[in-house]
Amino acid sequence: MVRIKAGVSAPFTDSSGNVWQAETEFEGGDVIERDASMEIANTKDAGLNRSEHYGMSSFSCNFPNGKYIAKLHFAETFDGITGAGQRVFSFNVQGHEFKDFDVYVKAGGSNRAYVETFPVEITNGKSTITFASNIENPQINALELVPQS
Repeated sequence: MVRIKAGVSAPFTDSSGNVWQAETEFEGGDVIERDASMEIANTKDAGLNRSEHYGMSSFSCNFPNGKYIAKLHFAETFDGITGAGQRVFSFNVQGHEFKDFDVYVKAGGSNRAYVETFPVEITNGKSTITFASNIENPQINALELVPQS
């Protein structure tokens, strides 16, 4: 199992006691942390969505072969995005293609958490996510791979 909180240099512990390791293994882009008092709806762990990595081309880490549930955490917290269609990007996770992904639309507005959850299989000892910008930079707040039971 791996849990990574994007955009931070220190681990994060969520309300269930799970420890999320600090950001690692992103290629390109930059990070930002938002105000610690920023409200984030649709989550009991707003702190998970108050930092992000944006503008990256990929994320990759060595990981044991097997079947997992991937959970990618998003929230549109950039004040320059105020509506649908203002940040649209695509990403691919182990062959699962997500085209024209709009965090604002998926979450139902700004400062609202959204988790994209789906099964993946790792067969080459590596978990890889590639990102491509359509409109504005891709962004992500956190990610986790949990073994399928």
